[in-house]
Amino acid sequence: MPEQRPGDRPTLEAVAARAGVSRATASRVVNGGDGVRPHLVDKVRTAVRELAYVPNPAARALVTRRTGAVAVIIAEPETRIFSDPFFSRQVRGISKELTAHDMQLVLLLVEDRGDYERIERYLAGGHVDGALAFSLHTDDPLPAITRRIGLPTVYGGRPGWTTGPGEEPDETVAYVDADNRGGAREAVRYLLAQGRERIAHIAGPLDQTSAADRLSGYRDALADTRPALVALGDFTVAGGARAMAELLDRHGGNGGRTRGTAGSGIDAVFAANDLMATGALRVLRERGHAVPAEVAVVGFDDAEPVAQAADPPLTTVRQDIEGMGRLMARLLLGTLDGGGGAQRRRAAPDPVITTTSLVRRASA
Repeated sequence: MPEQRPGDRPTLEAVAARAGVSRATASRVVNGGDGVRPHLVDKVRTAVRELAYVPNPAARALVTRRTGAVAVIIAEPETRIFSDPFFSRQVRGISKELTAHDMQLVLLLVEDRGDYERIERYLAGGHVDGALAFSLHTDDPLPAITRRIGLPTVYGGRPGWTTGPGEEPDETVAYVDADNRGGAREAVRYLLAQGRERIAHIAGPLDQTSAADRLSGYRDALADTRPALVALGDFTVAGGARAMAELLDRHGGNGGRTRGTAGSGIDAVFAANDLMATGALRVLRERGHAVPAEVAVVGFDDAEPVAQAADPPLTTVRQDIEGMGRLMARLLLGTLDGGGGAQRRRAAPDPVITTTSLVRRASA
């Protein structure tokens, strides 16, 4: 047996010698290969434990053609990512699933369009086995990049991008999304059932399918959807405040104390996410409108702690954000199979659409 000095990192050769097998056999066991008799597998695993052997990641990658890492790409600037709890919850779900499979998460942020060249170089360099990407816009170059590289990728959100000018959106990719349209429809129908008659909508950026689908759900529930009752936001508190101010200015929002006689002509607002809903609440409060007595407010996400900490606490559409992150990671891992040496990729899995539910609180 090779001499093992104190402080030396144990080698694969030392494991093989301790187990009484060849280096090739020890390598197959350590790297998850097939074709080794069970009693030899037990000997190698015992030697690994006794020597506290840790495989060299670079050497293991040469054998398995796997890096054990997954890129998580968020197509938003840092200011949005660290101010919106949606992103932290989705990354938390992804991280939990990858950790359970002994995989490493590599976070890549997109501050501006120039970052895609850096991201493409990194992805093409073979540093990760696959990618998880979310919050993409319709003109995002990332789908073309991953397709060109041939990198297995699962997306968060229904795809809205196309493969070329005049083409339909690419629906062949794997993705996980919530029932945005159905959730929005349920929220507006709830407001209608309360007797609200002038329901406005604060929409998110319409180059993202989640915002477009929530606008469609709003329109589904209303027989007459006037463009003047829709204002565009940007999924931020400030964007929701600006949109709410625009709606009040557009409809003469100077107050009134009884529902149905409010000077604003608006008696309810459905915002496309909770952050914009809290911005709307702030403007309504500043302008003297009682919520929900004069104007009811409903959001979307049920993102902790935003919805509960709102004043008043926010009625909202709940989506399982963390669970969606776990599903994204699970779908991606299901497409990867590194057993027996060369990496094999299965066909892209079917999309997954998760359910939503309305959570009733004091704002509506």
